[in-house]
Amino acid sequence: MTEVLGAAALGAELGERATLVQFSTAFCQPCRATRRTLAEVAAMVEGVGHVEIDAEERLDLVRELGIVRTPTVLVLDAAGRIVRRAAGQPRRADVIAALGRAV
Repeated sequence: MTEVLGAAALGAELGERATLVQFSTAFCQPCRATRRTLAEVAAMVEGVGHVEIDAEERLDLVRELGIVRTPTVLVLDAAGRIVRRAAGQPRRADVIAALGRAV
């Protein structure tokens, strides 16, 4: 199982300090709220990026990472190492706390 994700795997650049990676599907209601929460946190914390990945389009990565539901959020440090992972809609405070482990 991959524990480090780079720009090539994500299809987007990593944040300077950390990256919030969200796996979503088109018909997932909690994914929309999660997108807003992660975008807000990324805007609040300097050097943090937010990447949303359509799980249906990236089944290879979903399988490789063992993603079983959406939304699933991975918190990556500056080097792309997965430092936290959570399934379900996160609370803003939990996202900020998880980022504390990455930066």
